[in-house]
Amino acid sequence: MNAFGNFLKRKDVVVSLQRYGVDAMSAMAQGLFCTLLIGTILNTLGAQLGIGFLTKSVVTIGEKGFTIGGLASAMAGPAMAVAIGFALHAGGMVLFTLVPVGYATNILGGAGGPFAVYIVAIIASECGKMVSKETKVDILVTPIVTLLSGVIVASIIAAPVGHAASWVGNLIMWATERQPFVMGILVSAIVGIALTLPISSAAICAGLGLTGLAGGAAVAGCCAQMIGFAVMSFRENRWGGLVSQGLGTSMLQMGNILRNPKVWIAPIVTSMITGPIATCVFHLEMNGAAVNSGMGTCGLCGPIGVWTGWTDPTAFDWFGLVLICFVLPAVVCALLGEVSRRLGWIREDDLKI
Repeated sequence: MNAFGNFLKRKDVVVSLQRYGVDAMSAMAQGLFCTLLIGTILNTLGAQLGIGFLTKSVVTIGEKGFTIGGLASAMAGPAMAVAIGFALHAGGMVLFTLVPVGYATNILGGAGGPFAVYIVAIIASECGKMVSKETKVDILVTPIVTLLSGVIVASIIAAPVGHAASWVGNLIMWATERQPFVMGILVSAIVGIALTLPISSAAICAGLGLTGLAGGAAVAGCCAQMIGFAVMSFRENRWGGLVSQGLGTSMLQMGNILRNPKVWIAPIVTSMITGPIATCVFHLEMNGAAVNSGMGTCGLCGPIGVWTGWTDPTAFDWFGLVLICFVLPAVVCALLGEVSRRLGWIREDDLKI
């Protein structure tokens, strides 16, 4: 057992929550961002603004034409797998072989493909790492082991994992349609919390296929965290903090949260307020890719995802989008933050990043 442990240590195979739950999932979200999310944004801009070169097919595979955005979205599986392998410190031979592994797994996983890719890419990466540079024919052994382990595992678990993730996502969306107030609070708060934690809310939403009204609640929760923290901490972090948190990530506050969990009260309560307003008053829906639901105002991906699919938006639609994503998080969280300061829950420099 000790010899095997030393072998794993030498091959940098670290079984830990940090490595698999944080590093791998965060990298997976980056892979999604650079393909599926960017592709969705380009398709949306092309369709909404009538940009010709974004709506034209640039390549035809079989009989199916792909726009630039469509081509990017189609590569989500390989991008996620390679990103996960990179986070696990896989070498070049393993990384390159993860391309077909990710592509096959994402297709086999269907709507829940991202979660299937997450699991399979971890297994294939670690198997490839364990045999890498252990033989004189490494150029054959490493890619073969990585490919076979990945595709075999994918053929066994990808479809069930995908179906399970899709079922959970559909259950959440079904419940939100029937209980928009309660589910608006729960989805908004939970996804918002996931956004600030060192895990990936975008990957979770993508894996669950969270769109529609539930996706709208998720957007509200993420915006409440990002805009909320950005405005609430303005006196400590000024304009740089406003931009880095409001358009980047509220994860920057994670260290402060660990030191003083009470600084998180205002953004969480804000998400519990904006969520049901989004679902019950404005019926805010995620019309774009599910990954947008977990992005909030990062690169304005959340609002753009809501905008996607609008054919004839009214002034009320635009008012609701701006109110939920920007105005209410800023105003409500700033007020709750001020109350927290007066109660002594937030001390000087507690929100400094």
